[in-house]
Amino acid sequence: MRRNFFQWTDYIPREVVIACATLGPLGRRMKAPGTVGSAVGLVWYAIIFSNLTPLSYILTLAITAYIAMALCDAAEGYMGTHDPQSVILDEMVAVPACFIGLQGAMQNHPPWILALGAFVLFRAFDILKPFGIKRFEKLRGGIGVVADDLAAAVATCICLHLILMGIGDGSLAV
Repeated sequence: MRRNFFQWTDYIPREVVIACATLGPLGRRMKAPGTVGSAVGLVWYAIIFSNLTPLSYILTLAITAYIAMALCDAAEGYMGTHDPQSVILDEMVAVPACFIGLQGAMQNHPPWILALGAFVLFRAFDILKPFGIKRFEKLRGGIGVVADDLAAAVATCICLHLILMGIGDGSLAV
């Protein structure tokens, strides 16, 4: 049963919903679609999130997570399976959460190193689902599809903060 707060997707054609959830052909035709979705998430972060204020960052993250939950919920229904592998919008939308509070670090360290570290950690947490992340995946519908990826991104963010604190250069200031 669809959740009322996601029913607006009923007005979007099925093909469009699936295309959004799979990022067009990327989720359906590429090998390792979750990795591809994560790489697209890095681009998404660089284009949309990298220069936002902290408040606009969190608001944009929340709005895009909600939209992804709704679209993934509808796509899951159309595709007839829970969290289809080809649905990669969830990875794309979650990746910016890896960088919450790291704007100062991006100025004091080569951004590509932090991006690579975030990418590797996020993929590891998304695949292995440690620290109870697997429980989020069991939530029904689009909420579960996106929540486990957001949890993997938060775990990644915490690890990056701990690593940078270990370096001790004060670069975590926003």
